[in-house]
Amino acid sequence: MSHTILLVQPGKPETRTFSDYESVNECMEGVCHMYEEHLKRQNPNTPSITYDISQLFDFIDQLQDLSCLVYQKSTNTYAPYNKDWIKEKIYILLRRQASKNQS
Repeated sequence: MSHTILLVQPGKPETRTFSDYESVNECMEGVCHMYEEHLKRQNPNTPSITYDISQLFDFIDQLQDLSCLVYQKSTNTYAPYNKDWIKEKIYILLRRQASKNQS
């Protein structure tokens, strides 16, 4: 469990926000939730929304900036991670969830 800060900038600098999470996995779920909220705003009359990972990754790539700061207990500092790292962690998380659902 490493405290993680998600830094998001969808467009212009004044659109910057941040969220913090108790773990990297919670943070990755937060990124998925952010995309799902985006889809709901774009499709307000659709009762259920589905997407695949490539659409999620396209959304991430379209953001001006998206990065994480993950707490490193050994050095008592936060290490920065970029979009590619975030996409890799989301891929692992979703693959794990999919394999649990198939069991």
